[in-house]
Amino acid sequence: MANRTLEGDRSLRTKLLAMLSYMGVLCLVPLIVNKTNEFVMFHARQGLVLWIWGVLAIFGLYVPVVGSLFFSVSALLIMAFSLAGLLSVLLTKAWKFPMIGSWADSL
Repeated sequence: MANRTLEGDRSLRTKLLAMLSYMGVLCLVPLIVNKTNEFVMFHARQGLVLWIWGVLAIFGLYVPVVGSLFFSVSALLIMAFSLAGLLSVLLTKAWKFPMIGSWADSL
Protein backbone atom coordinates (compact mmCIF):
# COMPACT_ATOMS: atom_id res chain seq x y z
CA MET A 1 0.00 0.00 0.00
CA ALA A 2 1.45 3.30 -1.07
CA ASN A 3 1.11 6.19 1.32
CA ARG A 4 -0.02 9.47 -0.22
CA THR A 5 0.07 12.89 1.37
CA LEU A 6 -3.13 14.81 0.82
CA GLU A 7 -3.68 18.35 2.00
CA GLY A 8 -6.89 19.41 3.67
CA ASP A 9 -8.42 19.81 7.06
CA ARG A 10 -8.56 16.82 9.36
CA SER A 11 -11.67 17.79 11.29
CA LEU A 12 -14.03 15.29 12.84
CA ARG A 13 -16.53 15.85 10.01
CA THR A 14 -13.86 15.08 7.43
CA LYS A 15 -12.81 11.90 9.21
CA LEU A 16 -16.41 10.72 9.62
CA LEU A 17 -17.16 11.28 5.95
CA ALA A 18 -13.98 9.47 4.96
CA MET A 19 -14.88 6.58 7.28
CA LEU A 20 -18.30 6.24 5.64
CA SER A 21 -16.43 5.45 2.44
CA TYR A 22 -15.56 1.98 3.72
CA MET A 23 -19.05 1.05 4.92
CA GLY A 24 -20.69 -0.45 1.86
CA VAL A 25 -23.30 1.59 0.05
CA LEU A 26 -22.65 4.48 2.45
CA CYS A 27 -19.62 5.28 0.26
CA LEU A 28 -22.07 7.26 -1.87
CA VAL A 29 -22.68 9.80 0.94
CA PRO A 30 -19.19 11.37 0.84
CA LEU A 31 -19.24 11.31 -2.95
CA ILE A 32 -22.41 13.40 -2.94
CA VAL A 33 -21.93 15.57 0.15
CA ASN A 34 -18.27 16.56 0.00
CA LYS A 35 -16.81 16.89 -3.48
CA THR A 36 -14.24 19.53 -2.57
CA ASN A 37 -12.11 17.75 0.05
CA GLU A 38 -9.35 15.75 -1.63
CA PHE A 39 -8.84 13.48 1.42
CA VAL A 40 -12.52 12.50 1.57
CA MET A 41 -12.75 11.99 -2.20
CA PHE A 42 -9.66 9.73 -2.19
CA HIS A 43 -11.25 7.43 0.38
CA ALA A 44 -14.71 7.67 -1.20
CA ARG A 45 -13.37 6.48 -4.57
CA GLN A 46 -11.60 3.52 -3.00
CA GLY A 47 -14.73 2.70 -1.01
CA LEU A 48 -16.81 2.87 -4.18
CA VAL A 49 -14.52 0.34 -5.90
CA LEU A 50 -14.83 -1.97 -2.87
CA TRP A 51 -18.62 -1.64 -2.90
CA ILE A 52 -18.85 -2.41 -6.62
CA TRP A 53 -16.61 -5.42 -6.06
CA GLY A 54 -18.97 -6.58 -3.29
CA VAL A 55 -22.01 -6.25 -5.54
CA LEU A 56 -20.27 -8.23 -8.27
CA ALA A 57 -19.34 -10.89 -5.70
CA ILE A 58 -23.00 -11.24 -4.74
CA PHE A 59 -23.96 -11.73 -8.37
CA GLY A 60 -21.14 -14.26 -8.58
CA LEU A 61 -23.12 -16.49 -6.24
CA TYR A 62 -25.34 -17.37 -9.21
CA VAL A 63 -22.40 -18.99 -11.01
CA PRO A 64 -22.38 -22.73 -10.22
CA VAL A 65 -19.39 -24.21 -8.36
CA VAL A 66 -16.93 -21.29 -8.47
CA GLY A 67 -19.43 -18.59 -7.51
CA SER A 68 -19.47 -19.41 -3.81
CA LEU A 69 -15.67 -19.59 -3.70
CA PHE A 70 -15.38 -16.22 -5.49
CA PHE A 71 -17.87 -14.71 -3.05
CA SER A 72 -16.09 -16.07 0.03
CA VAL A 73 -12.65 -14.88 -1.05
CA SER A 74 -14.04 -11.52 -2.14
CA ALA A 75 -15.89 -11.01 1.15
CA LEU A 76 -12.72 -11.65 3.15
CA LEU A 77 -10.62 -9.34 0.99
CA ILE A 78 -13.24 -6.58 1.01
CA MET A 79 -13.46 -6.77 4.79
CA ALA A 80 -9.67 -6.63 5.12
CA PHE A 81 -9.39 -3.65 2.75
CA SER A 82 -12.25 -1.88 4.53
CA LEU A 83 -10.59 -2.31 7.93
CA ALA A 84 -7.29 -1.07 6.48
CA GLY A 85 -9.14 1.90 5.00
CA LEU A 86 -10.76 2.75 8.33
CA LEU A 87 -7.37 2.56 10.03
CA SER A 88 -5.94 4.78 7.30
CA VAL A 89 -8.62 7.39 7.96
CA LEU A 90 -8.08 7.26 11.72
CA LEU A 91 -4.35 7.84 11.19
CA THR A 92 -5.17 10.60 8.65
CA LYS A 93 -3.24 8.78 5.94
CA ALA A 94 -4.13 8.02 2.33
CA TRP A 95 -3.02 4.47 1.71
CA LYS A 96 -3.47 3.56 -1.92
CA PHE A 97 -4.51 -0.09 -2.06
CA PRO A 98 -2.96 -2.36 -4.71
CA MET A 99 -5.11 -2.51 -7.88
CA ILE A 100 -8.09 -0.94 -6.08
CA GLY A 101 -6.28 2.39 -5.79
CA SER A 102 -5.47 2.55 -9.50
CA TRP A 103 -9.07 1.75 -10.41
CA ALA A 104 -10.25 4.40 -7.96
CA ASP A 105 -7.92 6.97 -9.53
CA SER A 106 -9.58 6.43 -12.88
CA LEU A 107 -13.03 7.32 -11.48
